[in-house]
Amino acid sequence: MSGQGSGGNVLAALASFFIPGLGQLLQGRLLMAGLHFVFASILWIFLLGWLIHLWSIVDAARWTPDR
Repeated sequence: MSGQGSGGNVLAALASFFIPGLGQLLQGRLLMAGLHFVFASILWIFLLGWLIHLWSIVDAARWTPDR
């Protein structure tokens, strides 16, 4: 995928909108995907999961691969 604003990042952000961490998984970032999913799942119990959920969307949209 290209850089920020690319179609791949838009798709990743949309995926993270539905399931936290799915966008990071689409980008090939397995560790970050797992962290987003686990933290969001745990924090939703305390009604704070929306914080991680939003962070996941923004992180997927703004990520640029190392070159």
